[in-house]
Amino acid sequence: MKADESHGAKFLADVHYYFDKAAAFTNLSEGLLTQIKVANSVYKMRFPVKIGDKIEVIEGIRVQHSHHKQPTKGGIRYAETVDEDEVMALATLMTFKCAVVDIPFGGAKGGVRINPNLYKVDELERITRRYTAELMRKNLIGPGIDVPAPDYGTGPREMAWIADTYAAIKYEETDALACVTGKPVGQGGIRGRKEATGLGVFFGIREALNDTSTTAPLGLTPGVEGKRVIVQGMGNVGYHAAFYCQEGGMLVTGIAEREGGIYNENGLDVEAVFKHRNETGSILNYLGAKNYENSGEVLELDCDVLIPAALENQIHASNAGRIKARVVAEGANGPVTKEAEEILLAKNILIIPDLYLNAGGVTVSYFEWLKNLSHVRFGRMGKRLEELNYRRIVEAIETQTGKNLSPAQRQLIIHGAEEVDLVRSGLEEAMVFAFHEINEIKHRLNIPDLRTAAFVSGIQKIAVSYELMGIWP
Repeated sequence: MKADESHGAKFLADVHYYFDKAAAFTNLSEGLLTQIKVANSVYKMRFPVKIGDKIEVIEGIRVQHSHHKQPTKGGIRYAETVDEDEVMALATLMTFKCAVVDIPFGGAKGGVRINPNLYKVDELERITRRYTAELMRKNLIGPGIDVPAPDYGTGPREMAWIADTYAAIKYEETDALACVTGKPVGQGGIRGRKEATGLGVFFGIREALNDTSTTAPLGLTPGVEGKRVIVQGMGNVGYHAAFYCQEGGMLVTGIAEREGGIYNENGLDVEAVFKHRNETGSILNYLGAKNYENSGEVLELDCDVLIPAALENQIHASNAGRIKARVVAEGANGPVTKEAEEILLAKNILIIPDLYLNAGGVTVSYFEWLKNLSHVRFGRMGKRLEELNYRRIVEAIETQTGKNLSPAQRQLIIHGAEEVDLVRSGLEEAMVFAFHEINEIKHRLNIPDLRTAAFVSGIQKIAVSYELMGIWP
């Protein structure tokens, strides 16, 4: 318990340190900065759930960091390490994450202090539904109040239980499905949500590496083609980040997981490694790759881009000096400690910060929320009309030129946008726009690193809302 508390306290202290560092680049009043920095509300609960033949008391928490925009938004984590400081740190990051990519939510986060692997499915369902009821009891969940999402230890199944519990109690509320995001598609979810965070990580890396003002100080040629990547974590974020990096022309040379790591300087097939792990229970002994029993060693191998996409504090003062990557791209929340960041920056290593880079999940969650409120699938109204108009253009060109396109060419041109196309397009726009906004702030204010610039961007946007709120008596 003490170790968990110190871990959470350290994480929160690091987030506050980054905030204070960025605040120095603004001209905002101390009182306004304090309001932006602190968590607005923290709710802790303990509730009984029948597990087998016994009653177990479960501890839960929900933190709403900022009400400058509503609803608040943030995932629910199921882990034995959940504590108040950790959840406050994650909620704080969520506030700035939403602001950086222009998502109109305040930040929140929740957690249930359990090891989900120790419970049966029906027991997890009872825990989830009771946790939802506890949130509803204090009016801490709702489409316009607070909208949870999946996080470590939870997924679409748990989100479906939350939505069903909320809808059963709020049976008269037509927008009930918008009380939570990350649901299965058949229960109000959105196509493209599963890969959103990992795909957003790739978009962010691509934008950074395409920018000559970013690559020149690192001694890298612009572009992603052929850049060597090492990924920590083969969960949802890590897998999709690695997959899209590989698809984009990068070379995934190393993968680290809890059981160890693998490396091949000529590149690994991400899908094949994922399949191998599902079949054997481990990424080790993948054909053609060198095994590392200590996964931490893989993070220290030479590469162009290192993507820590697991948990917090994976790069710390003890191993930061051995990191050889040119770029550390934070796929996870808080994977680099404050002390490690100072070491990496001194080594001229670029850090693409979490509050920007892994914002793909909340961006597409925003699209899901909009879909639930509008009660219509994206693309449903316009897809066939687009295809009809494109088909007319193609036919007119073929008639005028006397040349016919192949069926594959014709299909590519006349394809109308489906939901997943629109979601990925919106995600790409959010990540591209936000990177250049952060980079412009970095150069204009002569800020030494992207994390501080991202915090400045978030602080300035949030300040506008709080300043308007402050005019009321």
